[in-house]
Amino acid sequence: MPRLLPISRSVWYCSVLLLLLVIVVCVIHADTDVSEPTENDILDAMEAETSTESLGEVAEVSVPEVEISSVEAGRALSAPCTACHGTDGNTLTPANSNLAGQGEKYLYQQLLHIQSGKREIAVMVGQLTKFDKQDLRNIAAYYASLPGRIGQSKEEGLEQGESIYRGGIPDKQVAACTACHAPNGNGNMLAGFPRLSGQPVEYTIAQLKAYREQERTTDEEFGNMMRDIAAKLTDSEIEAVANYMTGLY
Repeated sequence: MPRLLPISRSVWYCSVLLLLLVIVVCVIHADTDVSEPTENDILDAMEAETSTESLGEVAEVSVPEVEISSVEAGRALSAPCTACHGTDGNTLTPANSNLAGQGEKYLYQQLLHIQSGKREIAVMVGQLTKFDKQDLRNIAAYYASLPGRIGQSKEEGLEQGESIYRGGIPDKQVAACTACHAPNGNGNMLAGFPRLSGQPVEYTIAQLKAYREQERTTDEEFGNMMRDIAAKLTDSEIEAVANYMTGLY
């Protein structure tokens, strides 16, 4: 009996030591899980970060730029324009265009083209270099706010001009002008198609011939539509439709 006591104590000590060892291992394992992320944890974190960045980029792209124009600012900036386009936006020179009542989007687009040299107008070289995009937008807004002029068509060729404008020339695959410029010639302001009503006949003839001869190329964003149409028109057809359009209202 006295010999059994030491053996029991030894077993007890071994059990305690084993228990302590298990506790230490568990603690070390727990610390490792918290402080050292696994490879999968790292990949998941990187994917989440990339997704967040992508969402930020999408949000940034989807927010449209707010375009604000000022008629009053445009009025002040338009002083140099009056020499060719009149004090009220209606020219006294048939070779120049009327700007009054023209669509703001169209005017802004053309001012950008002229400024960049894409649309070449000799008398306007250097006229727009000092203006930034906001200035051009303000000028466009000012002229768009003015009442447009109604022209007076001549009787000669009027019937032919009306036929082309309203029905096109099917045999030549020439589309009717009304599709883009409206039955009353006021154009489509939102799409950027210009107002033709009241434009000087001489000016309109010059523009159609410039499209026909590939000298004016500002219709690229519309699939070269004006160049394709003008290429199929003769001088007499251009003159007839230009005459008809000036009297539209």
